[in-house]
Amino acid sequence: MELHSSDFQSFKAGELRSLLVLVLSLANAFTASASSQGIDFSLTAFNESIIKVEGNAEIQNGSIRVTGVDRDKAPTENVGWATYREPMRLWDKATGNVADFTTRFTFAINSLGETNFADGMTFFLVPNGSHLPNNSSFGALAIIDPGRDLSNSSDWFVAVEFDTFHNVVPSVVIDPNCSKVAHVGIDLNNLNSSKYSCVDWFKDKIMSAGWINATISYNSSTQNLSVVMTDANAMGTNINSSAIYDIVNLTDYLPEWVTFGFSASTGTIFELHTIEAWEFSSNVQVAGKKSKLWLWATLGSGSFVLLILALAFIWFRHRSKRKGTSMSGEEDDLAIDEEFEQVPGPKKFYYKDLVAATDNFAIERLLGEGGFGRVYEGYLTSVNARVAIKKISPGARQGIKEYASEVKTISRLRHRNLVQLIGWCHEKKELLLIYEYMSNGSLDSHLFKERTFLPWEKRYKIAQGTALALLYLHEEWEQCVVHRDIKSSNIMLDSDFNAKLGDFGLARLVDHAKGLETTVLAGTMGYMAPECVYTGKASRESDVYSFGVVLLEIACGRKVIEPRAEEGQVRLVDWVWEQDGTGRILDAAESKLGTDFDEKQLECTMVVGLWCAHPDYTARPSIREAFGVLNFNAPPPVLPPKLPVPFSQASIVLFHATSTSGTELSVE
Repeated sequence: MELHSSDFQSFKAGELRSLLVLVLSLANAFTASASSQGIDFSLTAFNESIIKVEGNAEIQNGSIRVTGVDRDKAPTENVGWATYREPMRLWDKATGNVADFTTRFTFAINSLGETNFADGMTFFLVPNGSHLPNNSSFGALAIIDPGRDLSNSSDWFVAVEFDTFHNVVPSVVIDPNCSKVAHVGIDLNNLNSSKYSCVDWFKDKIMSAGWINATISYNSSTQNLSVVMTDANAMGTNINSSAIYDIVNLTDYLPEWVTFGFSASTGTIFELHTIEAWEFSSNVQVAGKKSKLWLWATLGSGSFVLLILALAFIWFRHRSKRKGTSMSGEEDDLAIDEEFEQVPGPKKFYYKDLVAATDNFAIERLLGEGGFGRVYEGYLTSVNARVAIKKISPGARQGIKEYASEVKTISRLRHRNLVQLIGWCHEKKELLLIYEYMSNGSLDSHLFKERTFLPWEKRYKIAQGTALALLYLHEEWEQCVVHRDIKSSNIMLDSDFNAKLGDFGLARLVDHAKGLETTVLAGTMGYMAPECVYTGKASRESDVYSFGVVLLEIACGRKVIEPRAEEGQVRLVDWVWEQDGTGRILDAAESKLGTDFDEKQLECTMVVGLWCAHPDYTARPSIREAFGVLNFNAPPPVLPPKLPVPFSQASIVLFHATSTSGTELSVE
């Protein structure tokens, strides 16, 4: 290949810097003596292409049931395994390097209200190729055959057990004396835990089928294997938790490659073991495979440099052509691609594949539309799944900045109550986002469009799920996420009517110790907090206001602004507050509910909704406080009998005059 000096003279300074980076990167690729290997995933829905199940384990409605049978079908001696489809490299023999790993999962052990239950579950690592052991029910926790040969390393394991029964049979295991309280323990090739902790709050969680969060991590430099389990539903400062750790050299117990996942067992009494969400990441440096003789021969001949320059020139030629077909005069597809490809999780899809998935965006595939554009149902063969494809209209309020924000924000978030972003596409001046498919659509389609009637039990579940999503965004992720557009149409419902918050086009990331400084009005009128209308500044408090409005919509079955309503009932917050002040708050509940509801839950939901929608942001609760009251873990607030007016009367008049039903405002 002939290279002309005129070609290089046309490079800009920025391109020369990029060329230097490219040359150094290629050189490093040829000379690297080690490389990184690992696994990284975050799952809120499971299928058998991702999870391998053995024994009684099964996947139901996107969750893993490790002992998957119901009590009435097969009540005794159930065992199950649920493992990740790919093995993990735990250490590298050539270098001696051991992996660091962290896993987080949300699980429930459910006794269906019974006070007697057994036996428990584990998270385990075993030699790759291992299978569910024989005779491993009861206290063997589906991880060990009590009659195994201890000298056989293929049967070794490292596990964290969540043991729910005190076994005293010597041939199986002697559990720690926890006064018959369940415990968590670290097991090193033996079910007599090397470290353990009695968990006094575990029993109540099992009887109520409450969710538990567990985090297990291993630091290879300190050989610290640590376990933290917390009550996922607890609120306030006294959150139930338990923690243990042990110093473990994993190479003493496990080979280079391991299988990892969950096991569970029952005996003569029953319990159900369910995994709802699972994150895992590992990393280990392994020896490289490049030939040094080949490298030095290449360098000695001088052809190595020419090869690098030739490859760089081809790359820049291709890059220049790509720029010529840019999405717009100001945006460069390649630049966005490079930025998005740094984001873990969602993948790039090609426009032609999305056309095929939706029958060329046929009207029959249309799921809904709004100010941003349209959402279509599609089936992507590459992921073997139904998806929802958001096609953003040219000139829509969700432009390129909001499109990029949604990809970069939601792709980093992992929670069972958030809609999962599967991928993205920008071609032919089109902006598209691909999400997991929500078979029951959005909450507003059930509340206001009579898609189906939601009984109170499902409504209360949706309220709790939305609160959990917001709690994660505000307090539990590494940064605070201010959503800025919480409303019924952005709350999606899966096949079991679990709530999942979506549409992060307006979301902004802030440090937990700081507030959000944006002052450009964004959101939907009626759901927006009063202070946002005047200052344009969004915050956690304004998100809580929007959540309060949604709670009132769930309870009352009507929109936040209803122009056709009777006088005094047009604005939902004002009307419900008046009803509460006169002691008739339940009169505002949707009449279609009849008497088929839990009166205590319904009234609590409405009171929490008013508390969150307080006009004065300083009087609103945090989402954690609101969730605590919603779940009866804290007393309800005492609200003033009349709606407070924190602003001047002139401002209130202006606010009323400019409020319209569902009006979406322009954004940054």
